[in-house]
Amino acid sequence: MTGTVLALAGGVGGAKLALGLAHVLDEGELVIVGNTGDDFDHLGLAISPDLDTLLYTLAGLADESRGWGRQDETWKFMAALGRLGGPTWFRLGDSDLALHLERTRRLAAGETLSAVTDGLRRKLGVVSRILPMTDDRVRTRLRCDCGWLDFQDYFVRLRCEPAVQALDYVGAEAARPVPEVIDMLGGEDLRAVVICPSNPFLSIEPILAIPGMRTAIANCRAPVVAVSPVIAGQAVKGPTTKMMRELGLAASASAVACRYADLLDAFVVDEADAAMAAPEGVRLVTARTLMTCLADRRRLAQIVLAAADAEADR
Repeated sequence: MTGTVLALAGGVGGAKLALGLAHVLDEGELVIVGNTGDDFDHLGLAISPDLDTLLYTLAGLADESRGWGRQDETWKFMAALGRLGGPTWFRLGDSDLALHLERTRRLAAGETLSAVTDGLRRKLGVVSRILPMTDDRVRTRLRCDCGWLDFQDYFVRLRCEPAVQALDYVGAEAARPVPEVIDMLGGEDLRAVVICPSNPFLSIEPILAIPGMRTAIANCRAPVVAVSPVIAGQAVKGPTTKMMRELGLAASASAVACRYADLLDAFVVDEADAAMAAPEGVRLVTARTLMTCLADRRRLAQIVLAAADAEADR
């Protein structure tokens, strides 16, 4: 089956599945919508961590040992900044710094974030299109036991240690989705919508919080398939299950499925969660969902597409 596949992604898990999809789909068939709730201004630079993770991963430049940034990175800038007494809690490698400088320059010149991102992915040789969830400013904030925190303060500076009590996607209510995304969701050529195995609260729900986005996905004619970021009650990476427990939710694949239940046709879980009950009307698909190499990512991408195609044929 052919057609456009629209993937919602954020973080390392989302980028891994996006890479698998890019490898098994034909050129031009994959469009990725990246979370920008993590974006922030630091040292005068516009930084888009989730978009950058997608760019580096699909360009074959990601540092998989660290799980962020570029491979073969150097750190002369950070060392010099530290000697001058500047803030070093958010580490920017020398090559990574060039990308942030170029993004900041182009945004200051009046380009939209979607135009800048498209230009960067072309320069890096990424074939699949990568779009931000919006060109407007949206920032994820978390109410914790120590008060309200900006996302990067919680995630990087405090290393996800504070207990999360609530989340707010500041600016989302006034933001507009990128028009191309809404057009794709309403189009005849859409093969599937894939919700990647990203943190629901920090990566996917900021996308769904953009007015019109959730409704457009729910009403699209193509099947919607999500992959659980939780395996046997544990997150593969990051604070997903810690946050779920702190928010009074079960740390389980089932709880993730319930957050997307109004959108889903199928939900892919690891074999370890094969006994879970899927929400009504959602088909459960089991697979080995841990992606430790490119072969795993390709295999899971094929399973996700097969699940979508099976739903389309029903």
